[in-house]
Amino acid sequence: MARLRKFVCYRGIDRPNTRKSKYRKKSFVRGAPVCRIVKFMIGNLQGKFAYRVDLCTKEVMQVRDNALESARLATNRTMEKAIGKSGFRLQIRVYPHHVLREHALASGAGADRFSSGMAHSFGKPAGNAAQLKKDQKVMSVYVNEANVALARKALKKANYKLPFKTRVQVEKL
Repeated sequence: MARLRKFVCYRGIDRPNTRKSKYRKKSFVRGAPVCRIVKFMIGNLQGKFAYRVDLCTKEVMQVRDNALESARLATNRTMEKAIGKSGFRLQIRVYPHHVLREHALASGAGADRFSSGMAHSFGKPAGNAAQLKKDQKVMSVYVNEANVALARKALKKANYKLPFKTRVQVEKL
């Protein structure tokens, strides 16, 4: 399996030319990859909580679905170890709609004989990404007053998994 390209290749936000449709004629991208985020809502889904702790972006950025999944796992693990599954609710608030494409070129000795250049390049689907605006909420943790500090700590750990600057915001519901 091929390695993922560095995030630098996809960091800038392009105009999304990624219409996905169940009708083949109306779909611009054929065979879009599956989203790697397993669950968008975790924990106690019916419970009432007093506080919401949000992870917000500080800049305009594009982020891959595998980075979001990694941040979700880090947050979930921290929260579950301390207060169990019923003490919080975690929600991913963005969805990776944008399909990342790459024009795979041959590399190595003699590769120049096989390359046909970039004429009419569109690229093959390589992954999914979410396009984020400034101050957009990426994920939220709903907790009671006693666990607000723990939720802040968990979202701080999620911050290390994401390729952009974030801030943690606490809101009373």
